[in-house]
Amino acid sequence: MRKNIYFALLLFFVTTSFQDVFAAKERSFRISKNLSIYNTLLRELDLFYVDTLDYDKIVKNSIDEMLIKLDPYTMYMPEEETDDLKFMTTGEYAGIGAMIMKKDKDICISEPYEGMPAQRNDLRAGDIILEIDGKKTDGMLVGDVSARLKGIPNTPIKLKIKRLGERKPLDKEFLREKIQVNPVGYSALVADKVGYVLLNEFTDRAAIELSLAVNELVKTHQIESLVLDIRNNGGGLIDEAVKIVGYFLPKGTAVVTTKGKNKDADRTYKTPLEPIYPQLKLVVLTNRSSASASEILAGAVQDLDRGVIIGERTFGKGLVQNIRPVGYGGHLKVTTAKYYIPSGRCIQALDYSHRNEDGSVGRVPDSLTTEFTTLKGRKVRDGGGIVPDTIAVDERKLNIAYYIYAQNLYFDFATQYVQKHPKIASPADFNLSSDDYKLFTDYLLEKKFTYTSQTEKYFNELLETSHFEGLDSIAKTEFAALKAKLVPDINKSLAENKIDILDLLSLEIIKRYYFQKGEIQYALRTDENLKIALEMLKPAGGYLKMLEKKK
Repeated sequence: MRKNIYFALLLFFVTTSFQDVFAAKERSFRISKNLSIYNTLLRELDLFYVDTLDYDKIVKNSIDEMLIKLDPYTMYMPEEETDDLKFMTTGEYAGIGAMIMKKDKDICISEPYEGMPAQRNDLRAGDIILEIDGKKTDGMLVGDVSARLKGIPNTPIKLKIKRLGERKPLDKEFLREKIQVNPVGYSALVADKVGYVLLNEFTDRAAIELSLAVNELVKTHQIESLVLDIRNNGGGLIDEAVKIVGYFLPKGTAVVTTKGKNKDADRTYKTPLEPIYPQLKLVVLTNRSSASASEILAGAVQDLDRGVIIGERTFGKGLVQNIRPVGYGGHLKVTTAKYYIPSGRCIQALDYSHRNEDGSVGRVPDSLTTEFTTLKGRKVRDGGGIVPDTIAVDERKLNIAYYIYAQNLYFDFATQYVQKHPKIASPADFNLSSDDYKLFTDYLLEKKFTYTSQTEKYFNELLETSHFEGLDSIAKTEFAALKAKLVPDINKSLAENKIDILDLLSLEIIKRYYFQKGEIQYALRTDENLKIALEMLKPAGGYLKMLEKKK
C-alpha cells in the first residue's frame, strides 16, 4: 500500500515537473518567434518604406502601445528620462529650482521655489524665458526648455528674460544647483495642542523629514494630536510609508503585503522600530488623488484602528512597480504585484470600469465588493481605494472661477498686481478688497474674457447630431430656449461666484510674495476637511468613539 502511494506521488511530481518544463519552453519559443517577426518587420520597413524612418520613435511608440494594454503604470523609460526616474525616487535633480509653463507662444516661469537658485537670483513668476545659454527658446516645447535648464550641479547658466514693466530684456547668470524638494510641504500649529503636516510625496527622505517636522511641533507646542495631510500625494517608496506608520504603531506590526505571479514579489512589510509617537492622536486627510503609498499609510492606520481618516475615497492604485534596466540606459517600470493592507483587502480597484475621468475609483456597488474588519471589528470594504471614516467630498461645482484659471488670467493679473504692490499682508491676514475685485473684473472685461461651458459644448454636439438626424426642426423652440439658458452671463456669473474667484486670485497673488508655504497657509484658512478634523479632535468631538464603535 505504501509502495503504491510512493509511486503515485513520484509520478505526480515527475508529471508536474515535465509540464512546467514544457510550459517554460513553449513561452520561450513564442517570445523568440514574435521578436524575430518584429525584427524582420522593422528591417523590411527600413529597406522598402518610401520615406526615411525615425527608428527610435517607431520602436518607442510600439513599446508604449504594447504596455498601455496591460495597466496604466507599466511603462518604458528611455535613457533621456533617467533624470525623471531619479526625481521620482529622491525628489532630487540639478537645475534652477523653478516650475515653468507654456503661455501663449512663450515659455515663462510659473513658480520659483523659495530659497532655490531661481528665487535667490530674482527670477519671478511671469518672467518670459527668451534665451538659455545663448539659445533662443522660440518654438521650443516646455520639455525642451526644462531639459536645458537642468544640468550638472555648479555649472553656470545664462538666461535672458523679458519682464513686465521692464523696457529691455534682463540677463541673469548663476550656477545650477542640486535641487531637493522637501516632501514635507508645510507644518504648523493649527489649534491648541494640534499640529498639522502636509506630506507631498514618499521620496527617500519622507519619513525622516516628517519626523523632524512632528518633533519640532512636539518640542515647541507640546502637541497631543496630529493632522497628517496626504491629499494629492501620488505615492512613492513603500518603505517610507511603512516607516511612517511605524512612528505610531508597535515594532513588528504588519503594514502591507505584496503578492504577485513571481514568488520573489511576495513580501510582508513590518514596522522596523519602536514607535516615536504612540500616544499622539492621528487624523489623516485624503482625497481622490491620494494614491499608492498614501493609500498604504491611510489603509494601515484605518485597519489597525490607529487613527481616523477624513476626506474623499482614495485613488485605488494598489499595484506594485519595480524598475528594471533594459539596456542602452533605458528602464522598464513593470507592475509585479498587488498591495494588501492589514485587514486583508486589496487597495487596487477591482477593475477599470468603475473609474472617474482622472483615473480614480468611482462608485462601486457593495454587491461587487467584499467586507473585511479592522483590528477592533469595524467593518471596511475592498473595491479599490480607502473609504474614509468621515467622508467630506468637495462640493464645489465647475463654474466661471475655473474657466478664468484655465485661461491663465489669475496668473496674468497677479503679475500686474505685484508691480503695484511691493508688499502685502501675511497669508494669515491677507484679504483682497472690493476695489481689488472691481479691478480684476474690469481686467477680465478688458481682455474680452468669455468661455464655453462643458454643458454648452455637449449641447452643440447634440444640436449637430439632431440636425444630422433631421430632428432639430421638430424641437426648434425647445433647443432655442435651452441654448439661451446655457450661454454664460459673464457679469452675473462673476457676482454669483465671487468667493471662489477671490480664493483662486488670492492664492495666485500670495504665491508671488510667500511662495508655496504661503499658498498652503492661506488655503488652510477655509479648509473644510481641516475644520472637521479639528472638531473631531476636541475633547467631546468623537475621535475615540469613532475608533471604538463597530460599523
